[in-house]
Amino acid sequence: MSLLVVDRLTKSYREGKMAVNAVSFHLDKGECLGLVGESGCGKSTLARCLLHIETIDSGSIMLNGQPIEQLHERKLRPFRRHMQMVSQNPAAALNPKLKIKHSLLDAYEQFHHQLRLKHFTFTSKAAYIKQLLEAVELPASLADRYPHELSGGQRQRVTIARAISIEPEVIVLDEPTASLDVISQGAVLRLLTSLQTHLQLSYLFISHDLAAVHQMSQRILVMKEGRLVDQFDRDHVFHENRHLYTQELISIF
Repeated sequence: MSLLVVDRLTKSYREGKMAVNAVSFHLDKGECLGLVGESGCGKSTLARCLLHIETIDSGSIMLNGQPIEQLHERKLRPFRRHMQMVSQNPAAALNPKLKIKHSLLDAYEQFHHQLRLKHFTFTSKAAYIKQLLEAVELPASLADRYPHELSGGQRQRVTIARAISIEPEVIVLDEPTASLDVISQGAVLRLLTSLQTHLQLSYLFISHDLAAVHQMSQRILVMKEGRLVDQFDRDHVFHENRHLYTQELISIF
């Protein structure tokens, strides 16, 4: 059974624009599923729908065999710890008024009553924070700093540490390297690959960068104007039967 199953998910806005149009896919345990498409094609809207940041018009979202698309906040809450998100703008994702250590504790404090951590221990707050920072290859000394005191790459590593802090099963990575320089991009992708193996994570990796998606993913979905127009195994990216839009993306690969 797949970990996450999305069936004909549809989302439109008041002005009539169909942002996500009958999108269906599945994500298996331990898999990285790539989603690629140009800016404005609906990728980020899809991500927000999966995490209930936005409501959907129709369709279904199944997590571990349980439908979650119609759950209200109280009943949805137990599922939230299983699916976390890393966005493209770490500066906006972190509260500028909170020290890094407080941002890292936020998810744990929300879900501690239902957590059975396998990879991180909680003998003390300081030890827990140190483990999280070490997991994303940051020194423990950063715990007492504010977000503006960190580089862009360091801030993104902190958001990754926060996402893994409660050991979710699924992480939605929405353009996680878009705001980073080339060197930082490569380092973050290598880190994500290492964490996936060590923590047994499943990723939905969303990007406009086909090269990054190809590097990270076992299977790739291609989105255009709200629809999935192509899907294939990574090894078949250059197959002659690829959709014309996929071929356009490949031409700048």
